Amino acid sequence: MRLFAVLAAVCLMTLSLAPARAAEPVKIGAVLSVTGPASFLGEPEKNTLLLLQDRINAAGGILGRPLELVVYDDETDVNKCVLAVDKLLKKDRVVAVIGPTVSGNTLAVMNKFPAAKVPMVSCAAAEKIVQPVNPWVFKTPQSDRQAVARILDHLRQAGLSRVAILTVSDGYGQAGRAVLAETLPAGGFTLVADEIYGPKDTDMTPQLTKIKGLNPDAIICWGTNPGPAVIARNRVQLAVQTPLYMSHGVASGKFIELAGEAAEGLLLPAGRMIAVEQIEDGNPQKDVLAAYVADYAARFGTPPSTFGGYAYDALALIKAAIEASGSTEPQAIRDALEATTGFVGATGVFNFTPEDHNGLDPSSFVMVAIENGGWKVLR
Repeated sequence: MRLFAVLAAVCLMTLSLAPARAAEPVKIGAVLSVTGPASFLGEPEKNTLLLLQDRINAAGGILGRPLELVVYDDETDVNKCVLAVDKLLKKDRVVAVIGPTVSGNTLAVMNKFPAAKVPMVSCAAAEKIVQPVNPWVFKTPQSDRQAVARILDHLRQAGLSRVAILTVSDGYGQAGRAVLAETLPAGGFTLVADEIYGPKDTDMTPQLTKIKGLNPDAIICWGTNPGPAVIARNRVQLAVQTPLYMSHGVASGKFIELAGEAAEGLLLPAGRMIAVEQIEDGNPQKDVLAAYVADYAARFGTPPSTFGGYAYDALALIKAAIEASGSTEPQAIRDALEATTGFVGATGVFNFTPEDHNGLDPSSFVMVAIENGGWKVLR
């Protein structure tokens, strides 16, 4: 018995001297288009998440626990996106999901989240992601309607009323087309042409030739690279002088690179990250964006894009929701996300409500023109 007591005492002493067990990580998932046609969107999103993961963990993690990101590349393929989301929800047991990158993939998976009771914060823009509201789905990019509102304001100021639209036949393009077809007539504009192109089309001269013959005051193109760059080049080739507006889906240096000199003079709504040095003093986003841009450039050797900012906001919002609720339970995260107000992000100032799971308004956009291969904010 004495020997047993001695052994027990030794075991207790050993346990007391052993290091405390590391806290369980907070597991957050992400499905991004790191490769494939939308890699110019997904790669900066992944880079941003890795940057923030290191920053958060260096500062002590979330609620004193390390952050563990589980990131899958859907290769811009909807079927691979579905499989990745299933894996995150059923195998990895994450407490929240960031992404997908593109609207079509988001629309394909968003209805999985109410059944799983896990919140998703999408990095895609289509208004249909949050309208009607899915209680478990949020998004960080500005909606099509807000981008359209900024374009229409600019058209009015310029005295342009007869408008042609040229939209891509994917989820993003057709969501934008629906908003344009609704808001142009409602805003007193005349829709003189409604042309569509395919995501893999390499020549849009037939559509532009038809539009040119109708002599509109302005053309609005709605799509993401590479199609809009092709349209910009075709416009120059056809000597079309009509002002060309692009959507926020091309708000990155990649578009200027693809379009070359044909990008000169084009107009679009964009987030303030696109021209941080032109942000007015006193704007609440200025310090947030300046720090993000500097950190990203130092690590990856290039400035971040607007699209990286969508991932920045998604993770930052989820972290803030966990800290506000004091819980990593998915239901608590969802509830805290929905109650978020006044959150200053890379994309804008977020004010979520039960009726609004985007939380942004048109003031999160500035109108920019492409001049001398760069961006100029229009005052």
